[in-house]
Amino acid sequence: MDSEITTRHDSISEARLWFGIAMGFFGWYLAGIAGMFINWRVGLHNEAFGNACSAPWAYAAAFISIGLLLLLTVVAGVTAHRSWRRLSAETSIVEAEGHGRKDFMAQLGVFISFTLGVGIVWMLIPHFILQYCLRMR
Repeated sequence: MDSEITTRHDSISEARLWFGIAMGFFGWYLAGIAGMFINWRVGLHNEAFGNACSAPWAYAAAFISIGLLLLLTVVAGVTAHRSWRRLSAETSIVEAEGHGRKDFMAQLGVFISFTLGVGIVWMLIPHFILQYCLRMR
């Protein structure tokens, strides 16, 4: 039995485990930076030209960039979940415990990716409700 656990833990690479943890965080972090940069550019454009707050390029840029970063976070979560399924003997991730380091890292990657993926979705909601000028004030 001990050799079975060792073989299961050795089958998952360190890079795969770190990808599940780190890419969820970087997707969320870069989505926040992209949103800030787009809002800043719209604000500069409106101050320079005195136009009303219509910037269709900003909406397209926000949806494309934040959507791609949400996809990166989802891929990180799926990778972490697959790693956890291969490592853990538990059937439900809600009741699972990280007994070993690799098991814990895979489970942490699932939780980080899910939590920060929800955060990225929340970042997209103001694009449907507020104009860019209102967000800058």
